[in-house]
Order: sequence, then structure tokens, then C-alpha cells
Amino acid sequence: MSFPTPIVDVQWLSENLGADNLVVLDASVPPVVPGFVSINAEAPFKAIPGARRFDYDKDICKPNSSLPHMMPSPELFQAKVRALGVDQASMIVVYDDVGLYASPRAWWMLRAMGHDQVAVLNGGLPAWIAAGNPVSRQLEISNREGDFKASLDDRLFCDSSDVLKATQDSHFSIVDARSAGRFVGTAPEPRPGVRSGHMPNATNLPFPQVLSEGFLKSPEELGGLFADKATKDQTIITSCGSGITACVLTLAAFTAGYSNLSVYDGSWAEWGMPGELPVVTD
Repeated sequence: MSFPTPIVDVQWLSENLGADNLVVLDASVPPVVPGFVSINAEAPFKAIPGARRFDYDKDICKPNSSLPHMMPSPELFQAKVRALGVDQASMIVVYDDVGLYASPRAWWMLRAMGHDQVAVLNGGLPAWIAAGNPVSRQLEISNREGDFKASLDDRLFCDSSDVLKATQDSHFSIVDARSAGRFVGTAPEPRPGVRSGHMPNATNLPFPQVLSEGFLKSPEELGGLFADKATKDQTIITSCGSGITACVLTLAAFTAGYSNLSVYDGSWAEWGMPGELPVVTD
């Protein structure tokens, strides 16, 4: 068994939920984007049976960072993922309780750490429940340690110095997942003290545009959305507010056939801080 695409649907997961090497991870993060609501915003708590918590917001992240949920070291990542009972041979499905919001970042983190057999549940927990599948009232705690090995491919995440160089390099295309208002600076940033605007030469693709009712659009539709953003030989750097919804665009670009992809980990939470990093509003 292997994943033919980075996306699986609820029917596939329902049919394969009992597979010995399948691990399901709940990567939910409370949504901060207007219009996106967690299905667990109201009690009782709901989870896919057997799912374990992949908390990259508070746990599987760089400790003591001034920026939210930054990528941890391979050593920390490996220890945390092993504690979830994940093995090198595990096939991992990640989901979130909004639909398609936080789970793509977990997918990209795992890929960046060398684990290719990972897929996102299209439509997430809301789609699972809407299909009439059973739910659990709690997440599972693994009773064994896995043998997962983390090996970071540092091309899959980048920092501000990489992005600064990319603003002047035609081999790169920077695509911002924030709303159009935040991109051009007419809408305020949610983080106090953060400047408004965008990086020089960046383009805007608000992440809801790659979705349809909580599901990822088709590869053909996604290809059309990215056609005027980048060519297949460019490296697409995605950015957003804090590195979460940038990964929605990365998943969309990957599905559309783009292979040179990187996520700006600090995103606008870092770039927009007062300082010398250039900001434009046109």
C-alpha cells in the first residue's frame, strides 16, 4: 500500500483505517482566518478513531522561539514523532478539524523530515463526519515508541535571508497566501506591531481560492490558478501569516505538478516585524 497522491478521501481512509502500518494524526490548530471554523468549536470533542495528536503549534516546534510554531531540530522532531508510535514504514494520514487548513503544514513538515509516505485527508474531520463515519470522543495515546528517523531536507523550508535573495532572482516565485487586503496593506495585520504589505515581487493567491467547500480543487483547476504565478522550472516559495496556510498553497502547487517548492517558515510574522526587510504596498 502506498499513496499515489498527497491527498486521500474519506472513503479511502474508511476502507484502510485498520491497516497495521497506517497512522492517523490530528494536526488541528485553532483557525484565525475569518470564515474558517473548527468542527470541535462546540462540545463534544470529536476525532477519527485511533487518531493521535500531532501538535506542531505547542509541542512539535522550535522551543523558546519568538515566532509561532517554527520547525524544530531533526532531533526534537524525531523524538516527538517516535513518541507517537510512528515508524519508518508507517503510512501517515494527517487531518484537521476545520477541513483543509492546518493539516497541510503537518504533511509538509513530515516530508521535510524525510517521510514521503504521508497524505492529507481531503475535507478533514468535517468530511469524515458528513460521510457518516464513526468518531471517537478522545485521541489515542501510543503505548509504544516508533523507529521513525528524521532527516531534514532544508530546501523545503526557508528563512528570511533566502526569501530576500529570492525577491531579486527570477528563478524563484514568491506566492503569498494571505488575503488581498493584507497583501496590499489595506487590511490590518492581526499581530500587533507588524507592518502591512508584502515582499517585493511577490504575488498573491489567497489560500481559500485553492479550496472548494473545504476540499482541495482538482489538479486542473489548481494548475490554472498557478499558471500565472510560476513556471514549472521556478522554485515556488509560499508565505502567509505564520507558516500554516502557506502549506495549503504548497499542497495545491504539489498537486498541480510543481516539484520545486519551499515554505517560508517565519512568514509575515517575521518579515512584517519592524526592521530592514523591505515591504511594499503596491
